[in-house]
Amino acid sequence: MTAQHAAAPRQAPTQALRRAAARAPARAARGEPAAVPTLPAPRGPLSRAVVDVLSAGPPPGPAHGSPHDPAQGPAFEGALAGRDAWAAVRAADPYGDDLQLALHTCFELHYRGFAGVDPDWEWDPDLLRLRRAMEEAFLAALRRDVPGGADVDAALAGLLTEPVDASGVTHHLRGEGEWWQLLEHAALRSVYHLKEADPHAWVIPRLRGRAKTALVAVEHDEFGGGRPEMIHQGLYAGLLDDLGLDPSYGAYVDAAPAVMLATVNMMSLFGLRRSLRAALVGHFAAAEITTAPSARRMARALERLGAGPRAVLFYTEHIEADAVHEQVLRHDVIGGLLEQEPELAGDVVLGVQATCLLEDRLAAHLLEHWRGRPPRSALRHPPPGFPAGPVSGPANGPVSGSVSGE
Repeated sequence: MTAQHAAAPRQAPTQALRRAAARAPARAARGEPAAVPTLPAPRGPLSRAVVDVLSAGPPPGPAHGSPHDPAQGPAFEGALAGRDAWAAVRAADPYGDDLQLALHTCFELHYRGFAGVDPDWEWDPDLLRLRRAMEEAFLAALRRDVPGGADVDAALAGLLTEPVDASGVTHHLRGEGEWWQLLEHAALRSVYHLKEADPHAWVIPRLRGRAKTALVAVEHDEFGGGRPEMIHQGLYAGLLDDLGLDPSYGAYVDAAPAVMLATVNMMSLFGLRRSLRAALVGHFAAAEITTAPSARRMARALERLGAGPRAVLFYTEHIEADAVHEQVLRHDVIGGLLEQEPELAGDVVLGVQATCLLEDRLAAHLLEHWRGRPPRSALRHPPPGFPAGPVSGPANGPVSGSVSGE
């Protein structure tokens, strides 16, 4: 840290209190956060087909007294206006809003589901076939766009040391970020952090011996180490509430662009496919390696901008914990897995590289919007009550005297 950053002024207590007071009415108006999300608004033919079929009632089948007639075709094809579902997938941008939202909606059936949606849709064979087609398109794009290879040490080496001139999203928020940008970052990251560590739990029964023991130890910490009040998902809900945002699960999916959804969809894809268990492990290691330094910068950004203690706690909790986790994941989880199944090294590399690819795409999106002239919101559209980009005022304006640069 430079002397310039060491001397960075923090927000005056009066400004912090003013912001806390401004956040209180919104918090009171929301009431209790929702535990189950509502279906998102469609963004194209694929996501509309998925949302329409999920909202139409239970899936066809004997359990619901309506056996499915294979001659009628998949239940969602009518929602595609006569188009073949697989043709629609082939025509879609694998990184685009429509496919990523449709995939995210299908995956969510394996997490908490949706209010008013029959839980049996989780295993509907027609919907699973459509999901598989979307998964294959996304996975093919990831394989195409990463360097590839099977050298795990080389793939991880670039993450272990940060360039001195690094200037990413957390560098921006620490040094020059404004309050509205901090809120947007918190809202977007909630798409993952409110289900933090859940996708990685799917890999546990697919590991053996040292790799399984070590991964379970990391997950134990992620889920609070036996203390419900310290589960990381709950800590992030506290961060959102402290910032005056909605801590409800899935509250900001509609506001999240495809580049954010893709980072979470990658985890679900790797976690749900046993064939990609090593990719999930590689992703987890890459995420933990980069978390500690970025969490340190985020804690400083929150303190500088006058956030409350619960917001800061989420990141300070990750600074030390994830520094330990990355050692365990590299040496025991990856090491143990490759001792048993060395042929999976290429999939570990895929997980590392795909994580870097998608995080870089997300960072580019955020910084392009925030550093534009004029600055713009990085959200698809601000939710009700959310500041629409650079808005001045006691709850949203920039802090005077903020430091520019890294």
